[in-house]
Amino acid sequence: QVQLIESGGGLVQAGGSLRLSCAASGRIFGSYAMGWFRQAPGKERTFVAAINWNGGNTNLADSVKGRFTISRDNAKNTLYLQMNSLKPEDTAVYYCAKSSRSGASSLKDAYDYWGQGTQVTVTS
Repeated sequence: QVQLIESGGGLVQAGGSLRLSCAASGRIFGSYAMGWFRQAPGKERTFVAAINWNGGNTNLADSVKGRFTISRDNAKNTLYLQMNSLKPEDTAVYYCAKSSRSGASSLKDAYDYWGQGTQVTVTS
């Protein structure tokens, strides 16, 4: 069983920054890709960013390229999402997810474990 616990969400003004963290249980963390997804009220959960098993390859949604950075520390079993230049349209619940694959997929079906989510609210 894998447990994923997100933290770091909050309320920030447009143009500000937040850093999300996802702490994962289990020794298998370093074997699989990890990802971040988000879900705004009344909308589907969408892909934000993914990173392969060793951090050597990342995949970012077009809407966040140049503003968000995904990284991981396998020694600490922790995934990060650095979010800069935040916009009101980034407001959503952000979910950490573990992939069943080693590559950085943007497909929700590639992910088999999900965290409970952390709220990010960006005010204008």
